[in-house]
Amino acid sequence: MGAILHFITETVTGIILGMGYFGIVILMALESACIPVPSEVVMPFAGYQVFKGNFSFWPVVFWGVVGQTIGSVITYWIGSTEGRLLLEKYGKYVLIRKSHIHHADKAFEKYGNKIVLIGRVLPIIRTFISLPAGLAKMPFKQFLLYSVIGIIPWTIMLTLLGVNLGENWEGIKTYFHQADILIAIMILATIIFAIRRKKLKRNRKAAHENSGDKAKK
Repeated sequence: MGAILHFITETVTGIILGMGYFGIVILMALESACIPVPSEVVMPFAGYQVFKGNFSFWPVVFWGVVGQTIGSVITYWIGSTEGRLLLEKYGKYVLIRKSHIHHADKAFEKYGNKIVLIGRVLPIIRTFISLPAGLAKMPFKQFLLYSVIGIIPWTIMLTLLGVNLGENWEGIKTYFHQADILIAIMILATIIFAIRRKKLKRNRKAAHENSGDKAKK
């Protein structure tokens, strides 16, 4: 894991040093397009360059937001077009049925804005949230608005961390990696709990209906 993280860090820093603000746009677009490029490395390093006087703070934030927005829109589009068709046709081979897609549609009709807003500041989730949003046909203007609202504070926070930590900016990676693992475990536990609770309710309902049928007889 350490070697992989070191390789990613070296690649990210090389791109930013070589391409400047445009490198930030590319890297953040990739992260928001479901490519594992950690924003916890990109934006703090860009903030470190602000600390050194090579970049300016607000242009770093602006281009970081632009990159994430571009990646999010691309992923949303994939989810709403080709991604949906592929899932409907081949999803059964990975245990995804059309009924699952229908449930995703219903979930985003009811909770779409909340999911996108919260998801933009959560490790792991923020990388993939645009795909189910597109899959559920969340209204594009609403998706774009809430995505940007969620993206801005996250980008500012990471950039400020890089500026304030200066030469010690790389220490951020360790803390965020540990937080990612913890949050992933919490999310997984929540999903398992929700599934078990739903199954229990279904079983109780079925048992109640069966007892009612027997009483009528």
